[in-house]
Amino acid sequence: MIALIQRVREARVEVEGETVGACGYGLLILLGVDREDTEDDLARLADKLLKLRIFPDENDKMNRSIVDVNGEALVVSQFTLLANYSHGNRPEYFQAAPPDMANAYYEAFVARLRQTLSHVGTGRFGAHMEVSLTNSGPVTIVLDSNRLKKKD
Repeated sequence: MIALIQRVREARVEVEGETVGACGYGLLILLGVDREDTEDDLARLADKLLKLRIFPDENDKMNRSIVDVNGEALVVSQFTLLANYSHGNRPEYFQAAPPDMANAYYEAFVARLRQTLSHVGTGRFGAHMEVSLTNSGPVTIVLDSNRLKKKD
């Protein structure tokens, strides 16, 4: 599971000209689900995201989490994060989870964030979406659940 997160002042996602999800100050989360992901990967990634200290404190140091700042989130499904571009110029997405699995994990990820955050907006799974954001910082980080696994 891969999440590209951006600290935002605001973000929104539109489908056919209609805003279907939005957030204020917090995180825009583009989420890609790998066909080999597990529920443990989902939990590990969500928990890390909630604790990640990328918001400024009173000294303007990145020392606060989205929870600490009572931030909001917007989660958008993005299978293209799983692109393999090693064999030419046209990416392939064989590692991306099939739609049923990806949607189930996407919904579970959103539900997990909603247990802690006061507002979590979403895109529309499988739709052509237009995402707008005002990046704050800018701060953009890639979280990969494989890199969060503890080494034995």
